[in-house]
Amino acid sequence: MSLNLKPVAGTANRVIVEPAAAEEKTASGIYIPDTAKEKPSKGTVISVSEEDSEGKKPTVKAGDVVIYGKYGGTEFPYNGKDYLIMRESDIYAVEG
Repeated sequence: MSLNLKPVAGTANRVIVEPAAAEEKTASGIYIPDTAKEKPSKGTVISVSEEDSEGKKPTVKAGDVVIYGKYGGTEFPYNGKDYLIMRESDIYAVEG
């Protein structure tokens, strides 16, 4: 889970999230083709910024499983994997 990237906070705390894999089949057992898969809205926090411009520290931490908006964050590839970078305010809930 160690990622050698640290987001820069700027005006809001930032987090890097590894999205969960998209569902392969429905609850009833029907396989979903790649073109019909929905973007995941759940993932694991990999890295967080230190603090924002107002000195607020993030409330989430690396390893937290979070729920975020379907179109939240900006996707970017790093070392062959896809990640999202988003404002902490784009996160709706923490599992657990």
